Amino acid sequence: MATKYSELSAAAMRAAMVDSQLRTSDVIDPAIVAAMGAVPREAHVPAQLASVAYIDRAIALGGDRMLNPPLVTGWMLVAADIQPGQKVLLIGGATGYVARLLAMLGAKVHAVEESPELIAVARAATADTDIRWIEGPLTAGAPDAAPFDRIIIDGAIEQLPDTLVGQLARRGRLVAARRDGAVTRLVQGIKTDGTLALRPFADMDVALLPGFAAPRGFRF
Repeated sequence: MATKYSELSAAAMRAAMVDSQLRTSDVIDPAIVAAMGAVPREAHVPAQLASVAYIDRAIALGGDRMLNPPLVTGWMLVAADIQPGQKVLLIGGATGYVARLLAMLGAKVHAVEESPELIAVARAATADTDIRWIEGPLTAGAPDAAPFDRIIIDGAIEQLPDTLVGQLARRGRLVAARRDGAVTRLVQGIKTDGTLALRPFADMDVALLPGFAAPRGFRF
């Protein structure tokens, strides 16, 4: 997605995002800060929204999908504790922003996206990175490549499918956001003895992902 302003302006906005949104909220891991200060968010939003790519709110990508605010992404990456060489499953790859960040952190990225329009943008925007893109239902994951050291669900869910838990390696970590009524919380968990308990660590405004709605009357 082409931008309508200079690379210099974009670089200045990335620096401001890091200083005013990330560092002030304790996203200070050097690798994460460096990645988010380098990856151009404007390449992953509609061209007409490039000038607001770095605001502290979600950005509409089309088809009821959103790019989450930078702070949500930063905190999820901190919680995921990505180490170089780890195999990471990204659910909701959208236009490729988080996938590119994961690749910069040294992860072996498998990104799942079900929207043909979004995945086309993502493939183009991440063409210079070694990311495996899987077009298909978000809830299906990538069973042929499992198990994964990390699973990141880039959006809010109401229920976590067993199919994804099954693709997480023993002692693997999963990070997502959980919607409970009107409240959305970032959650994380480590798989132990075949089970995964998700614990909240921050209340954040996170866009819902399709396909993860709970049955009526269900409580997480």
